[in-house]
Amino acid sequence: MKRSDFIKGSLLAAGAGLAGQTFASTTQNTADTMDKGKTFNLNYAPHQGMFKNHAGDNFLDEIRYMYDLGFRGIEDNGYLGRTVDEQKKIGDLLAKLGMTMGVFVVDGGQNWMPSLATGKQEFLDKFIETCQKSVEAAKRCNAKWLTVVPGFFERKLPWGNQFSNILTAMRKGAEIFEPHGLVMVLETLSDTPDLFLQQTHETYALCKAVNSPSCKILYDIYHMQRTEGDLIANMNRCWDEIAYIQIGDNPGRKEPTTGEINYKNVFKHIHSKGYKGIMGMEHGISKPGKEGEDRLVAAYREVDSFL
Repeated sequence: MKRSDFIKGSLLAAGAGLAGQTFASTTQNTADTMDKGKTFNLNYAPHQGMFKNHAGDNFLDEIRYMYDLGFRGIEDNGYLGRTVDEQKKIGDLLAKLGMTMGVFVVDGGQNWMPSLATGKQEFLDKFIETCQKSVEAAKRCNAKWLTVVPGFFERKLPWGNQFSNILTAMRKGAEIFEPHGLVMVLETLSDTPDLFLQQTHETYALCKAVNSPSCKILYDIYHMQRTEGDLIANMNRCWDEIAYIQIGDNPGRKEPTTGEINYKNVFKHIHSKGYKGIMGMEHGISKPGKEGEDRLVAAYREVDSFL
């Protein structure tokens, strides 16, 4: 599932919504009996729609339900596309509950096309404009991290020229975000070979070149399992530039325990590194309805039991 699909789903929901045998037996419990209210060892952050069958279509009600389950963060990729009033209501509720806002996407409509790699002024101007808009939006929900996708390759230019063009853009973005204590996290993706950033070491090199506390890596475990594997070793090599982590099992991009990734070991390692940031739950749910939502919580309780 592409990031753009997540954004579209979030915006559609906003329109309707803001107004092993041991594990199998565990999933038969309801969310009310699965350590409800107990916080997790890591700060997992659901997104809108994950608990709509229990909480309804109103996102604010869903955030309250997430809190009751023990979650202390949320993600909202499409937050930038919400009305100012919606943004304020979300921010006010998070502040009241003591919850943390995870990433939203800095998206001016050019993430899924050749854009910043081309070096064209029109794309750079649009990126700068969207960064400036994102600063104001972030203030309304006390956000710290903002997802940036530099776009596709420009096949007509040598790689070095493309890297230089994107580096220029990222430095401009960092200049905007740094005075406000905001961090743009560059996401390495596996959706298409047209994307300029596809492996962690590439994003690491770009962040090192930008050389700013406001330009770091968003390490999406699902995408990186697909493109490079060797998750723990690759995280270790790039750890000093990783500021944000997202989750999804592979294949299928559903909750942990549904695929090949040993999430309990991965989470144990991340915790041992002293990571205190958000763990964004950017994935789907393997089963429909309330049963699927209960299974989702049970899965996270299972893989979070690494201490």
